Amino acid sequence: MIAKTKEYLIELCCAYAFVSVVGAIVNIIGGTETNNVNVLVMFASCAIATFVLFLHNLFDSVSPLVMIIVQYLVACALVGLMLWIISCFISPITPRGWFEYYRSFTIPYVLLAGYYYYRVFSDAKKQDNIIREIQEKKKAEEI
Repeated sequence: MIAKTKEYLIELCCAYAFVSVVGAIVNIIGGTETNNVNVLVMFASCAIATFVLFLHNLFDSVSPLVMIIVQYLVACALVGLMLWIISCFISPITPRGWFEYYRSFTIPYVLLAGYYYYRVFSDAKKQDNIIREIQEKKKAEEI
């Protein structure tokens, strides 16, 4: 459990660093500034997305495409809930604000999830190749 928590925190830090740097670059290019609430929302969104991606083991019985779509929808629902709670305390979110946020959430989510799944599937492929090599060696030794 501790190893999984450490792995989650490392992934979260990497995802947040990526999103923060890209956000800073976009703000510099666009000539805009961000505030502390936006920074906290970015961190919470990264935490939610990373947590949802870490749940991929729960979807082992379904196809990878279904898993990816369901995880994205769960992440969107959790982020929407978070935004709704925030909007109750800070200020209401306009319909255009919801659209802008989900667009801003979807683009980095797709990029980072693609990288995450690439790593997961490549690790699984490496493990499969190692298992095959071991099985082939055992068969060769038996003969």
